[in-house]
Amino acid sequence: MSHLPLLSHVSLGTNDFDRAVAFYDAIMPALGCKRLEQFPGAAAYGRDYPEFWVQTPIDGTAANVGNGTHIGFTATDKAAVQAFYDAAMAAGATGDGAPGPRPYYGEPYFGCFVRDPDGHKIEAAFWDLSLEPKQPHQC
Repeated sequence: MSHLPLLSHVSLGTNDFDRAVAFYDAIMPALGCKRLEQFPGAAAYGRDYPEFWVQTPIDGTAANVGNGTHIGFTATDKAAVQAFYDAAMAAGATGDGAPGPRPYYGEPYFGCFVRDPDGHKIEAAFWDLSLEPKQPHQC
C-alpha cells in the first residue's frame, strides 16, 4: 500500500490575483492551512506542503469557472467547517450550501459549499468516521 497522495496539488485560476490571495489568506487558516509559497501571479496554500494554488492563467487569457467542478478541502471537525464558512462569507464568498449534514452523502459527512470571488465552488468537509456503520467481520 502506498502512502503517497493521489494528487500532488490543484490550481484555480483568477482574474484578480490580489483579491484572490486576500480571500484565501482569510479562509485557509480555518482549516489549519497558510500561504506557503508565492510567485508572480501564483500563490500556494497547505498545511505542510503546497497542495492548493490560486493563479492567473499562464497563457494570459481570462480564467473561467468549470461547470461541475469544485475543490473540496478537509476540515478537522465541525467547528472548522463553520469557521471556514464564516471566514469565506466575511471575505466576499457567496454561499452555496450552509454548514450541515448531507444525509445523501452518508451519515459521517458535515460540510459547506461557497463560491469564491471568481465564482469557483469550494467545499470544506468533516467526515466523522465514528458515525460510519461498522462492517461485520467476515471469516
